[in-house]
Amino acid sequence: MQKTSYFATNKPQNRQNLLKYTFGGLLASVATYGLLAYVVLPALWRHYEHNPKMEHSPKITQTAEGIPGDPVNVGFVGTRDEVVQALLTAGWYPSDPITLRSSVGIARSVLLKHPYPKAPVSNLYLWGRKQDLAFELPVGNSATQRHHVRLWQSNDLSNDSRPLWLGSSTFDKSVELSHRTGQITHHIDANIDEERDNLIKSIAQVNQIVSLYQVTGVGITWQGSNGGGDRYYTDGELTIGVLAKNNTPQTEPYTQASNPEPVKIKNQVWLWLRNLLP
Repeated sequence: MQKTSYFATNKPQNRQNLLKYTFGGLLASVATYGLLAYVVLPALWRHYEHNPKMEHSPKITQTAEGIPGDPVNVGFVGTRDEVVQALLTAGWYPSDPITLRSSVGIARSVLLKHPYPKAPVSNLYLWGRKQDLAFELPVGNSATQRHHVRLWQSNDLSNDSRPLWLGSSTFDKSVELSHRTGQITHHIDANIDEERDNLIKSIAQVNQIVSLYQVTGVGITWQGSNGGGDRYYTDGELTIGVLAKNNTPQTEPYTQASNPEPVKIKNQVWLWLRNLLP
């Protein structure tokens, strides 16, 4: 007796199932497109609307050799004098320029554990030029560990009558050989989000911030590395602090612009995932 295959005897049903799955897939594709085009992407664009000029601005610094450096993760709106005074008021020290004397001074500080709160920082580049300002907050009795920030002024990106300063804030945790060049250098802590938040907090505590907003920076990053080969991770957000005009102490709490819902969800997921990182 000749056997009849299951598929031969169920051709109409198979065709019906195929049409059903095809239609279902098409419907899912249309729904996904609608969600992205009309909900997610417009919400993310609103994230940029806090300062739309920054959408195409650089989000990562470079070394003198053109190697990607530390990400841009912080910024301030204010004049040069307002930025400098806000940092000074918060207890930060301006870094000395790199000279033979300052280079000897930082070596002496590291080797002999001698305080040097104005120790120089290496140059990084944004828009093809080195930082306009560099400030640090020492930890301990030497320049081995310190909080520091490099800042670059831009008059084109501000949506205020004052300049916008973009910066890279990191924590130097040790002095060792560069993983890439073999030169003696500081190595940064991987959690650069914490440094961004600590810097903003220090300025807010002396009542120098009027408002805060965020735009997307380098983007969520698990295994980034800077010019020294140091690993970093970040939620990818860039926090901008609008400084008080003329450094007038603020008597009211600063306001903070809300992020779109997709960004809030992403940040919540990131906080959970960050706890799993080494």
